Amino acid sequence: MTLTFPENTAGRFVMTLLIAGVGAAVFQLLKLPAAWLSGAMVFVAMSTLAGVPTVFPNRIRDAMFVVIGVSMGAGVRPDVIERVGEWPVSMILLIVVVVSVTLAGYAVLHFGAKWSRETAYFGAIPGALSYVIALATDRGADLPRIASSQSLRLFVLVAILPFAVVSTSGSLEEEGIRFVSSSLFEIAIGLPLCLAASLAAVRFKVPGGWMTGSFFMSAGLNASGLWTLALPQMVVLPCFVMMGAMIGSRFGEMTFRQFVSVLGASMAAFCAAFLTSMIGALLASSLVGIPFGQALLAYAPGGLEVMTMLAFMLDLDPAFVAAHQIARFTGMVLLLPLITGLVLGRR
Repeated sequence: MTLTFPENTAGRFVMTLLIAGVGAAVFQLLKLPAAWLSGAMVFVAMSTLAGVPTVFPNRIRDAMFVVIGVSMGAGVRPDVIERVGEWPVSMILLIVVVVSVTLAGYAVLHFGAKWSRETAYFGAIPGALSYVIALATDRGADLPRIASSQSLRLFVLVAILPFAVVSTSGSLEEEGIRFVSSSLFEIAIGLPLCLAASLAAVRFKVPGGWMTGSFFMSAGLNASGLWTLALPQMVVLPCFVMMGAMIGSRFGEMTFRQFVSVLGASMAAFCAAFLTSMIGALLASSLVGIPFGQALLAYAPGGLEVMTMLAFMLDLDPAFVAAHQIARFTGMVLLLPLITGLVLGRR
């Protein structure tokens, strides 16, 4: 019996969401951490590698980021402002961690797996996949290997980080999401403000602009203590499922054979990078006095949106995580061209 799949984008998107919904439901029934996100991601990724034509349109992705940003901002309370003085120390540690993570991954990929200098360098850089791919293209590096290494890192992080955080921070209660109530008036005024902030962030090319803009607008409103902006659970949870579907569908950019061929090297590089991040998180946790899981999410070599959302879902400080992930991403965008020239030479 031959399976037939929808040929148009809309049909494939609906199919992708159905697969994601099944995965989220299964993980939720098993009471796994961050089930709505990780379950959807695992099921969609497995389906994609098996040949199912999954897809996630960019316009839907952008709208999802805006909604998620609004929701995560609800977790930022006035007491967050009181801890701002702690962040400079952890920001300095962040620089050390990013450099150390890159060096650890590079050593494994270049000296261990015998990847070329260019491919190992770009494959080891933590995050900023699109920007890394753009730089790697000019250098003639092996793009499939780089994409596989970067995608696998994000995939494994989302799959295991909830367990790592839970094991060190205690059990989750309703996935750590605290839903507070907002009036229709507050939502009617707050949502347009968040959308405007997202549009402005995208216009000025702020990293992760769609989510970053709405998150900080929502966070600012909630942190002021004068306004409560929180979306209902029936809106937020489907967005978590869609986020998982989006990550899983990224595996459509490679064949299964390509994935298997780089799996060992990519996993070894990930382990080296993640161990380095854990050491940095332990140091930050002891010096700054923050939960280890929170520091781990801030230093983890993953994407801004995903790591910040995990912090929100696991009842940690999303503002702390977002600030560190944004600082990491912005610093990379600003400095990578210069650093690449110094490391690999001018082209």
